[in-house]
Order: sequence, then C-alpha cells, then structure tokens
Amino acid sequence: MIEKVILVRPRGFCAGVERAIKIVEDCLQIFGKPVYVKHEIVHNKHVVDSLTKKGAITVNTVEEIPQNATAVFSAHGSPPQDFEKARQKNIRLIDATCPLVSKVHLEVHRYANQGYTILYIGHKGHVEADGVCAELPGKLHLIETIKDIEEIRMNKEEEDDKEKNQNNDNKKGVYLTQTTLSVDETKEIIAALKKRFPNIKEPPSEDICYATTNRQAAIKELAKNVDVIFVIGSKNSSNSRRLAETAQKTGKTAFLIDDVNGIKKEMFKDAKIIGLSAGASVPEYLVQQAVEYFVNLGAKKEELNVLNEVMTFKEPLELIKIKREQKGI
Repeated sequence: MIEKVILVRPRGFCAGVERAIKIVEDCLQIFGKPVYVKHEIVHNKHVVDSLTKKGAITVNTVEEIPQNATAVFSAHGSPPQDFEKARQKNIRLIDATCPLVSKVHLEVHRYANQGYTILYIGHKGHVEADGVCAELPGKLHLIETIKDIEEIRMNKEEEDDKEKNQNNDNKKGVYLTQTTLSVDETKEIIAALKKRFPNIKEPPSEDICYATTNRQAAIKELAKNVDVIFVIGSKNSSNSRRLAETAQKTGKTAFLIDDVNGIKKEMFKDAKIIGLSAGASVPEYLVQQAVEYFVNLGAKKEELNVLNEVMTFKEPLELIKIKREQKGI
C-alpha cells in the first residue's frame, strides 16, 4: 500500500519555457489569430495543444508560414538560414529562443573568429543541436558519445596527410554543449575530450542550463527517499528524458510519463513511497493531477525542497518595442 508521495523541488517550468509560452500568448493577444510557431514552442504536447486551442499554428519549416504572417521561433533555437527566409517572406518574427541557447550560438562565432575548432557535445537530430551546428555548417564536430572523440580531426584539411595528422591534437579547440544534456554523462565526455586534447578550452560558463542541472541534482536526492519515481514529461523532451535517465541510474525504478494517464498500478505494486518530478517544459497542473492520483490511493503528500530557483529572462527586444509602440511610448 502506498504510504507517501514526495514531490521534489525544483521541478517543472523553467524561466526559458515560461518566457517562450508567454511570447506566444502575447502575440496572439496583440496580433490576433493565427500566430505561427516554427517547431513546437516547447517540447510538451499539453502546452502545444493548449496554445493551438488559443490560435497558434505549429509548423516545422518557415516554408509553411504564409507571406506577411506573424510567427514565433521556438525556445530551442533556429538555424540562421530560417531568419533569412522569414525576412524574405516579410514575416513579422518574434524570436523565443531561450537566452541560454542563444549564448551557445554566439559562442560558436566568437570561438570560430578566434581560430578555434569547435567540438559540440549534443544529440544529432535534436532541434537545438541542429540550430547550433547550422551556424557554421560542416565546421563543428558533433559529439554524442565518447566513441565519437577518437574520430575527431582538429583540421579536416589534414585528414589525408598522416604526417600532419600526428600534430592535429595540438591545434586550438574548444568544447560547447547542448543545454539539456545529462550532467553526469557530459562530464564523462568532457573528461575524455581533455584526455585526448589536453589543451582544449572550456566555455566561459557552463552550457548545460541551470534548470537541467538543478532538476537532475534534485532527483538524485529524491531517489534516496523513495521506492519508485515518476517523471512527468513528453518523450520528445530532451531534458525530461535525461531527468528520467538520471533517476534510473541511481538504481531506482523510474518512469517517464506524459501525464497521470501514463501511471499504471503494476508500475508501483511493491512500492510504499512514490517520488514525483517533472521536466522543465511541464506545467504544474500535470504534476498535481499525478499527486491527486496517489493521494486518492491513501498516500500522504510531502515536499522535498532541494534548492530554490530564482531566474527570470526579459522579453525579446522586438516584442518590447511593439508593446511600447502600442502604448505610444
């Protein structure tokens, strides 16, 4: 019989997600329906469905956005080519890229201009990684696993010259990372990079975002106090998947579920204490629905506050400007 359900904090929405959702809602209020959103604004089907009902239309490419329309680019970042396509179609564009993702885009150019070879740790095919790598097509080395490191040549022009290749490890290199990776796995990859390239440069500050880091740290503490963990988040959410994987690596049984409907009694048949967390793109009401499910089974609700998060981001300058113009400022 379930005795307790423990909610860990921090969990759920991060500042970048809150900002992105508000941008779409503000655009709908200011410009009216429809507002086109290139790629899911955040990786959560409940959030996307809610915005769709309000008048947002999610598309995968700029080509799907009509001429002269209003559009928002998602929080995950976009290739520079998409901004040019939007300009050519006279699209009123509001960029909802998370500032922490934008930071990595800027770092790519900063280090490339300084002559560095850039080694980017990320997941091939993820929209964030695609956007970053598109800044300098074909010039970034994408690293998913430690195995990828041995295949790296710091200078592609030297690949066919064995004599020169003996010296390629001494060239200037810097590593950058996707913002939603597993903290522990990324540390292992970075350690392997430093072993292969002892002089590799670190970014000026951590690229894995505070929300990803904090939620993974919190779920490790949660695992010490529970029998089974449920992580609420969509399957296409990188940070939610990494959160569930972090929980599993503690040795505890953990499940990634979209919402309360994903909970099945066989998942916790021998458990007395249930732990709950949620990815950074998950609204709190989904967490509370899961809490209610366990409370109705007789569980006592408790909170585990691992650390307090205080982070906010300003609106995009283009949206601030539009709001000021409307007010006659």
